[in-house]
Amino acid sequence: MKKIDLHIHTISTISDSNFTFSLDVFKAYVESAKLDAVAVTNHDIFDLPQFEQINDALDIPVFPGIEVNLEKGHVLIISEESNAETFNDCTNQISELIQNVGDMVTYEQLIEIFGDLNKYIVIPHYEKKPQIIGETLEKLKPYITAGEVDSAKKFVRVYKDQSDITPVLFSDVRIKDTLNKFPTRQTYVDCGEVTLATLIASLRDKGKVALTERDGNSLWQVFDNGQMISTGLNVLLGERSSGKTYTLDEIFKVVHRVKYIKQFQLVQQDSVADERIFKDSIQKEKSSFVDQYLAEFKSVIDSVINIDLDSNEKQLDAYIESLLKSADDSDRRDTYAKAYLFDEEIFPLSDSQTLKDLISSVRQIIENIEYNEIIDKHIDRDSMKRLACELIEALWSESYTNKKKRYANTILKDVKEKLNLRTSATAIEDIDIYSYLISKEKIAKYESIVSLLKKKATISVENIQTFRVEATKEPYSGASEVRSVSGTACAFSEAFGYYHSPYRYLRKLLDIPSLPTATIYKLFTNISYKILNNYGYPVSGGERSEFRLLQEIKDSQNYDILLIDEPESSFDNLFLNSDVNEMINEISGTMPVIVVTHNSTVGASIGSDYMLYAYRSLEDNGEVNYTIYSGYPTDKELSSTDGSTITTHEIMMNSLEAGAEAYINRRRVYEAVEN
Repeated sequence: MKKIDLHIHTISTISDSNFTFSLDVFKAYVESAKLDAVAVTNHDIFDLPQFEQINDALDIPVFPGIEVNLEKGHVLIISEESNAETFNDCTNQISELIQNVGDMVTYEQLIEIFGDLNKYIVIPHYEKKPQIIGETLEKLKPYITAGEVDSAKKFVRVYKDQSDITPVLFSDVRIKDTLNKFPTRQTYVDCGEVTLATLIASLRDKGKVALTERDGNSLWQVFDNGQMISTGLNVLLGERSSGKTYTLDEIFKVVHRVKYIKQFQLVQQDSVADERIFKDSIQKEKSSFVDQYLAEFKSVIDSVINIDLDSNEKQLDAYIESLLKSADDSDRRDTYAKAYLFDEEIFPLSDSQTLKDLISSVRQIIENIEYNEIIDKHIDRDSMKRLACELIEALWSESYTNKKKRYANTILKDVKEKLNLRTSATAIEDIDIYSYLISKEKIAKYESIVSLLKKKATISVENIQTFRVEATKEPYSGASEVRSVSGTACAFSEAFGYYHSPYRYLRKLLDIPSLPTATIYKLFTNISYKILNNYGYPVSGGERSEFRLLQEIKDSQNYDILLIDEPESSFDNLFLNSDVNEMINEISGTMPVIVVTHNSTVGASIGSDYMLYAYRSLEDNGEVNYTIYSGYPTDKELSSTDGSTITTHEIMMNSLEAGAEAYINRRRVYEAVEN
């Protein structure tokens, strides 16, 4: 297995912060990480003299490369060392096209510049920002060697998906003179001799890549000294002040997107303050849930908020009255009243919202990446693009027609007003009967929806271990509840008098000057959000802390690694063994987890994939030295990166059981009580 890093920066460009390159640092990085091959891949530029200097200084293969800003994403193009001069000519064209922040090349320009991409290693940002997506990714797929990810979690996830491309994890490091900690993001490739051809062949075979040389993808390097941890569940043991928390802090510094649950972070310190914090967090959860639940009702409110039924009825009455009067006055119609435009109706304007919604929906289907395989199975994207273009043309046409109608209506109204001034005959009032009926139907539908919203019901139930998160809806019981939800100091007593008449209630809410219109949709149904224990009662103080721990662990799925520092310092063993251990095991199936503990309920019962032991020692000069021993839980010995070892059984006895003697005595007591 060869250890490679094909994403290294040596030049400060418009896409980077300023840094000064150091060849000595580059050599130190290669030596420290024990790399077998590297590639120089600067943003949209290739410096041939610098590349030759680096190539001469290193004893490993160095490949010329470039990171191209391709249609809002990044892609690595890597060539053969012997082809560096020709490659330089190609990259100069890229540099000419990209002069400013935001400049990019198209796929067609990339092909025109480099020709057949099969001659190169082609690695797009895949699960890494800014990533290549959509049509660009589809066009690039025939040439893709592998896809770059930005964490071990994503590497393992992509690796496990048989339909996905080969993942690679690289440093993306800037080799600068101030670099004092080397990155640990590299990939192992089973390729024998390292050449461009062997790398292309090996990287296209998912079975030939790994995060570690010996343990494949079950371990990955976390520190630059070679320290490994599992891509699953790790338990970190050690005596007091042995460096356990120090180790977590160091991991937090070097790994991106870390969820870190610190010791005592969630334990109840001040019952009043804790309750307030808990209520605030629940209020945020509730607010998010309410917004999501009422999202469609908000669009209903938006569609009826400008409908004034009273005005519409007055307009209809005026129309009917003018119609009857005009019939009575038919024998008195003069030349002006007999003019064609005297009784002409104005042109009704089309509502373009349906067309806009259709265009948005078609565009979403075309640009969707997550479900593109399913979409492509049933729909031809070229046809969808033609449909989108035709819908856009229809929208333009409709907008243009509306513009002409508005212009004609302006002339028509002016003419009718002048004719009206010169005749004693009654002119028929203008009214759009269709719009009038549509408005009435919209209000009727709106009122039926509000009636359903106000019916008492449980609308969501989520079980988190032994806890139950329950959301219910019911009618508001008074104006004070409405004011509380509105978050304003507005008076709602008058409006609430019409609460059982949805349309009148809405009009009264709109009459409140300081009430934001955007929040009105929340004032129709009262949604409550409760956390209940396994007996169905609201959680107690201690249970609040337990629930918050479970929520924090659950939230870690949005991160790349989870660190938990001594959960037993805040929670009892029954809770840890049942709820916490189960959830941690589940999450460790998708991402690396490290749990610091000195408790057998966690350390011995959780079923870890890998074990770490922190040891603190003092040098002769008084300097503190932290050493990590690691290995599998079934190993008789754990070893450090310098080759020293320690007995696993002794560690577990001392760290988890207060020593072998205490463990034996305690076991005797338990057996005596049982017998």
